Amino acid sequence: MDIIKVSATSRSSAVAGAIAGVVRDNKRAEVQAIGAGAVNQTVKAIILATGYLKIDGIFVVAMPEFVDVEIEDKVRTAIKFVVEPR
Repeated sequence: MDIIKVSATSRSSAVAGAIAGVVRDNKRAEVQAIGAGAVNQTVKAIILATGYLKIDGIFVVAMPEFVDVEIEDKVRTAIKFVVEPR
């Protein structure tokens, strides 16, 4: 399963649709963000996706965790949200 990567300029509604689609298909989604703006867009997207999935009777939770990622030979700390049915 691919990780949905979110930036500060990502449209939260588009990310929400991606999250909802992945959860419907795979029963879980992983969403990754680096930086305050990206985390903000991610949280908004998760809230929207929760609403989209609730219509289908799927109730989800999002569990955040820190992960280290390598970008251009530098290690950065990202926040990964695991979204799955409760």
